[in-house]
Amino acid sequence: MSSPLLLVIAMFSIIIWIVVSKELLKPTKQLNKQKLITLVATGFLTTFIITWSFVQKLIA
Repeated sequence: MSSPLLLVIAMFSIIIWIVVSKELLKPTKQLNKQKLITLVATGFLTTFIITWSFVQKLIA
């Protein structure tokens, strides 16, 4: 995976995790569970892509 693309994915991942943390700071009554599940799943996916890319670069 190219470095500029990996940089964009990393920035996107950081933004997603910041939004997740802000969402978790809301009171329980205002918590949107559907939004939270979507954000966590997307954050996990982007983090996995970044981790996988770094592991491949270490092995190669």
